[in-house]
Amino acid sequence: MPNPTAAMLVIGDEILSGRTRDANMHYLAGELARVGIDLEEVRVVSDKSARIIDALTALRGAYDHVFTSGGIGPTHDDITADAVAAAFDVGIDVREDARAILAAHYQRTGLELNAARLRMARIPDGATLIDNPVSSAPGFTLGNVHVMAGVPAVFQAMVASVLPGLQGGAALYSQTLCVQRGEGEIAGVLSDLAKAHPDVGIGSYPFQRDGAFAVNVVVRAADKSAVDAVMVALCASFPDAVA
Repeated sequence: MPNPTAAMLVIGDEILSGRTRDANMHYLAGELARVGIDLEEVRVVSDKSARIIDALTALRGAYDHVFTSGGIGPTHDDITADAVAAAFDVGIDVREDARAILAAHYQRTGLELNAARLRMARIPDGATLIDNPVSSAPGFTLGNVHVMAGVPAVFQAMVASVLPGLQGGAALYSQTLCVQRGEGEIAGVLSDLAKAHPDVGIGSYPFQRDGAFAVNVVVRAADKSAVDAVMVALCASFPDAVA
């Protein structure tokens, strides 16, 4: 049975402008691979409602899960919650359980739960809250869409809250071999191995160090013995490679 599939939607002008480097995709990919959910697509869109709605509509119909990051804070350009509500054609308003979470947090910190902060308690109708042990303001899940903060520490905490409730598949087993040759020199061997082991993913990632070309060959599969067999063949073909 194939693994469940997933897509990620990264939301924010700051990502597209280059002011902020996204770290959440890398983290999510690793966590999903660990539980056997295949991340198959990532999109980045600006803080424009129509862009978010269009992307969500496409992704949630194509994949088992969609994970979003960004746009659920207290400022005027945090419009993700409204866009998700529009994509599902449901209402959105301040919800009492979310308000209570924020009220308790700001009482502990001695800060005011003002109108801007209260925006983070606006939850689409029918959604369930995602726990945020870092800064309290919750994310939410609506249908197969999991809406989370863009701040990496908060995003990671929300992923940890969501994943135990999702059914995964076979986790991928992965090994890497560094071959001290140019990619063109090893392409034939990799092609033959890929044909001989169709259930194993074999990726080649070239780099240059101190003027010399090399390739990291990454071997992935749900079956550990299949990965081991490909690694043995690779080591036989390139005895100077480093695992």
